[in-house]
Amino acid sequence: MIELSTLAVFAGAVLVLLLSPGPNMAFVMAHGAAFGPRGGTAAAFGIGLADLILTVLTAMGITAAALAWTPSFDLIRYAGAAYLLWLACKALRNAGRAAELGDAVEKQTSLARVFMRATLNSLLNPKALLFFMVFLPQFVEPGQGEVRQQLFLLGCALTVISIIFHALLGAIGDLAGRVLSDSPAARWIQSYGLAAVFMLLALRLAAMPRSA
Repeated sequence: MIELSTLAVFAGAVLVLLLSPGPNMAFVMAHGAAFGPRGGTAAAFGIGLADLILTVLTAMGITAAALAWTPSFDLIRYAGAAYLLWLACKALRNAGRAAELGDAVEKQTSLARVFMRATLNSLLNPKALLFFMVFLPQFVEPGQGEVRQQLFLLGCALTVISIIFHALLGAIGDLAGRVLSDSPAARWIQSYGLAAVFMLLALRLAAMPRSA
């Protein structure tokens, strides 16, 4: 078993990393603003599912094997960028309908779709695979049990922290969305904000160098 002191240091390191602005933060806050606290929570659990999947892939050595194939990094990031651009197009269509009808039509999107969006957004980010492959092994303790089991326990701890953090972030996004909804101009910005987030994340992913 992993010592409690190691888990405490690990949890602190995870929190510091989560507090750093990144694509998941923007993704969750945008969905919290667009779909309310339940949307933010659905996105948080979607990211959590991706974290669990990446944990299993890392513990099984599949992540390292996949990234050892040089073209895999580009294939994953371009697939992720294409997926985000597709979501941006859908969000723009919904935003246009919302502007015409004077209502947030995009809020009709089901929580299941938000959940799957968040999961795929995380899985189609090659930096997430690199992160798990590099970060988790740093906290493995020799002599404290099987390495694979330790990696799985660390990944589960990271997943729990990530879900709680992002759910709170989604609630903050919801509060920001409520403030913005009081202004007609801000409502217009809010309607197109989700599409803008998807586009920016797609551009960021497409331009991402392997060494960054």
